Amino acid sequence: MKTDYYSLDENHIDPAVIEKAGEVIRRGGLVAFPTETVYGLGGDALNHTASGRIYAAKGRPSDNPLIVHIADTEALNRIAVGISPAALKLAKRFWPGPLTMIFQKADCVPKETTGGLDTVAIRMPANPIALALIRASGGYIAAPSANLSGRPSPTSGRHVMQDMDGRIDMVLDGGEAKIGLESTIVDLTEEVPTILRPGYISLAMIEETIGRTVYDPAILKDTQTGTAPKAPGMKYKHYAPKGELIIVNGEREAVVSYIREQIATAKEGSRIGVIATEETCRLYAADFVENIGSAKDEEEVARNLYRVLRDFDDRQVTLIYSEAFYGGGISVAIMNRLIKAAGHKIIEVS
Repeated sequence: MKTDYYSLDENHIDPAVIEKAGEVIRRGGLVAFPTETVYGLGGDALNHTASGRIYAAKGRPSDNPLIVHIADTEALNRIAVGISPAALKLAKRFWPGPLTMIFQKADCVPKETTGGLDTVAIRMPANPIALALIRASGGYIAAPSANLSGRPSPTSGRHVMQDMDGRIDMVLDGGEAKIGLESTIVDLTEEVPTILRPGYISLAMIEETIGRTVYDPAILKDTQTGTAPKAPGMKYKHYAPKGELIIVNGEREAVVSYIREQIATAKEGSRIGVIATEETCRLYAADFVENIGSAKDEEEVARNLYRVLRDFDDRQVTLIYSEAFYGGGISVAIMNRLIKAAGHKIIEVS
């Protein structure tokens, strides 16, 4: 399959390209497109065959649900039932934006889209290219991240082409993703709203809007269970580079000392990378040291995470040490992704 590639400016979107991409979706094809979080791999959410093609292109397990992307709040009424006042409050405050909500699904949503579940995950992205594509395609696009299953999510069109060239019909390149981590997912079918995946929209922001909300206990733990995951990223290994990734947590001096010692005693022939902050990157003498951003700027760290992991793959790094990034706000999401990428390999030092 030839993958058509178009560069678009979100401030001056070419309507002819959007119409062509919308037609691809309408006939059951697949189009990768930018959102403010990461790039999505889109197909018609109400077409079970298109959803099957998404799973096949990614090599994604079919019980891992897809998120349905919409372009206006009214679209909820066709694909979800039991829409609560809390959901409408969240939509009013955070849509368009990086928040996904889980509802009971309407009958028109095929179970191929929901991973076999009776619930459906829905969000309205903030990227103008994404919104234009959704409208041009009929209003409902199922879209996981546009990467091979298990790999770091793509935050640029170049990343998408690395994984999807020849697998899908079209890529719309709208530049670098502004947030760089997937949306927050909150389950509104539970008695107490429950965050199933942390993201830019924090627990505190949600509680400020609708009151008591909790984290699913699996967020920072290993969830390799036999149960069907209710949201993307809850069950299978995700976000992983090709090399082994180890997280080191503790006081800064102890973390730096431990990583330096591991570099000094590494097996001959190893290609070692370190994920460090602006404040510590000069302290390491590894083969490759990536400055992920200032420790004082969590949003910069989040924006750079997947790019850094993919850069290590490009350099064929075999062993990666990462400083931990515990703190407030989006750091919960950063650590959730890092822990999954590392297969829960964390070294505590003091």
